[in-house]
Amino acid sequence: MTMKVALVGNPNSGKTTLFNTLTGSKQYVGNWPGVTVEKKEGQFKSNNREATIVDLPGVYSLSPYSLEEVIARDYIINEKPDVIINIVDASNLERNLYLTTQVLELGVPTVIALNMMDVVARRGDRIDMAALQKSLGCPVVAISAVKEHGVDKLIDMALLSAKKPLPRTFSSNTELVLSGVLDAVKDEPWLGCYEPRWLSVKLFEGDEDLLKRIQLSDAIKRKIDGIVKAMEAANDDDAQSIITNERYDCVAALLGQAYIKKERPKLTASDKIDKVLTNRWLALPIFFFIMWGVYFVSIQTVGGWTIGWVEELIGWVSGGVGTLLTSWGASDWVLSLVIDGIFGGVGAVLVFVPQLMILYLFISILEDCGYMSRVAFIMDRIFRRFGLSGKSFIPMLIGTGCSVPAVMASRTIENESDRKMTIMLTPFIPCGAKLPLFAMFVGLVFKDASWVGPSMYLVGILMVILSGLILKRTKLFKGNTTPFVMELPEYKMPRPKGLLLHIWEKGKSFVIKAGTIIFLASAVLWVLQSFSLSFEYLTPEQIDQSILAGIGHILAPLFAPLGFGNWMSAVASLTGIVAKEIVVSTFAIVSANTVVTFTAVTAYAFMMFTLLAAPCMAAIGAIRREMGSWKWTFIAIGYQTGLAYVMAMLVNTAGGFLFPNAKAIQLGSDAATAGEGALASVSLLDNPMIYILGAVLLAVAVTSLVSLIKRSGNKPLPGSATKL
Repeated sequence: MTMKVALVGNPNSGKTTLFNTLTGSKQYVGNWPGVTVEKKEGQFKSNNREATIVDLPGVYSLSPYSLEEVIARDYIINEKPDVIINIVDASNLERNLYLTTQVLELGVPTVIALNMMDVVARRGDRIDMAALQKSLGCPVVAISAVKEHGVDKLIDMALLSAKKPLPRTFSSNTELVLSGVLDAVKDEPWLGCYEPRWLSVKLFEGDEDLLKRIQLSDAIKRKIDGIVKAMEAANDDDAQSIITNERYDCVAALLGQAYIKKERPKLTASDKIDKVLTNRWLALPIFFFIMWGVYFVSIQTVGGWTIGWVEELIGWVSGGVGTLLTSWGASDWVLSLVIDGIFGGVGAVLVFVPQLMILYLFISILEDCGYMSRVAFIMDRIFRRFGLSGKSFIPMLIGTGCSVPAVMASRTIENESDRKMTIMLTPFIPCGAKLPLFAMFVGLVFKDASWVGPSMYLVGILMVILSGLILKRTKLFKGNTTPFVMELPEYKMPRPKGLLLHIWEKGKSFVIKAGTIIFLASAVLWVLQSFSLSFEYLTPEQIDQSILAGIGHILAPLFAPLGFGNWMSAVASLTGIVAKEIVVSTFAIVSANTVVTFTAVTAYAFMMFTLLAAPCMAAIGAIRREMGSWKWTFIAIGYQTGLAYVMAMLVNTAGGFLFPNAKAIQLGSDAATAGEGALASVSLLDNPMIYILGAVLLAVAVTSLVSLIKRSGNKPLPGSATKL
């Protein structure tokens, strides 16, 4: 039988890096039973060694205060893995060993992986491995997950010689009390289901999750309560704090025996970098400048150059398939379905794959080096001023990839109103599915305006802040925001293997979607545009008589105030509900037989509407699961779509007033399929008013931020993000 190995560790301890090293591409992602939080498992096979590796959520403790802690603890207790690998950040031993003291109490064979030993060596510190191993009572292996040093020895130790550890003991008085608690339940039939040491500690702490499961009699409850209250009175502290202090005393004793720290300057290299990157005045401008650079390279320069190559490849394949079908005597409708429908629709999305891969590369670098953790810390300063939880920004960071896991990540927010608000607002952050649409308009309409792409991120964040101000003043969302404590890891060089694996996973997911959902949607769109209501096949010139045009003509008046009241754009807005990438496919299929016209103003209004309107069906499904009711789901998508409509109308109205002579741009077949063509110049970009307007908006934003910062003073905001 294959051994089951659980990876347990603090966030940013290198747990995921070790998981990727052990499993490589032999891993799969699902959800934990009963909860919509990602579960990662993988297979390890090497030199006749075989195991299933389970990557548990990163936690600071095994007390069931958050969903991650519940998942990690329940998995170990209920699934009973054969061995635990506890990944410990050797450069932050005090904080990491607190979790270790809890892991050892579970009675599962455990191996301690001292990760980031290269950082310890670079600092000039020293860890006495033998002393630490003797004190912990289980194997301790020094590794560097990033450099893959010591990993083979670690897995050998885990699979071949891991033994049940001895938990650390507390002070004599506490041990005596814990013995009394355990003695109170000695006759209970379920006693053998739990590790005695862990059980005694949890009963002493009054662990609610455990008490719900075991259902103690009133007599036993009174006996345990008496023991606990006597201990609390003697220590003038509550039970949980007593155990917490005991754990830190254990950790201090361990470090006193095994950790020798070299004297060094108070400020580390990461501290010096943070003086700039998390500076009150420079943090936000630096963040926006970095995102502008990422977009400029990914979409408008290096990424833009790749579009032509992919288009040529798709055109070559499409031409070859068309020639083959013609030689086989295929009818006109079959040729149109394959070439215009499937190749036109799917190909229009696939041309953006290289751009997205470059974008994913930059985002992965920012995440792996530790900068994205700083962004969450930076944004908390602003979010808290507008009634939003600092924890809300973590799901929103995840949302830059996909809104579905981002909505799921809201489960980490304890406050119910904060959690629901986060679910509602997270889709405002541009996800990977919206990027092809933005890239299309940037390439076709805003060629010389590098600010347009990154502005979608800025608009998304501003809409989150605006919504926080509005919603927090309603009865549905009133209340105090939850505190936000987070860890800022040291800056480190990203690992090439990890970056490539991350890019591969994202790219593969995008291509699979193109080959399934977008393929099917493109075929359906082609049918709707190629047949009349009487299901008569139409020539391209008869597209206005198609089913699709009929649907579009009904919807078009709704979008007229937004500046794109033609039936083609109305249909594209609707198809985005299936998947946002399909908006690009819709334009590609429709514009092959007709002309879609945009000005720079109406194009930006369309981008604004797509950014803020209700997300795709998969994300709506995630919202339904997390909200727990259709009522809240409809409130969420109603607010999102309503705000999108109002903001797009404002863009169209204000833009039409400021730039009445913005020239129309025809997204004809050449533009839609080639990504470039003879486009009319955009007078909007030549108008100095756009730069004056931008300068005014920037000045207003900076003035507001300065005012907020001055009001906050030098003290941390109540409940604001705290660096560990």
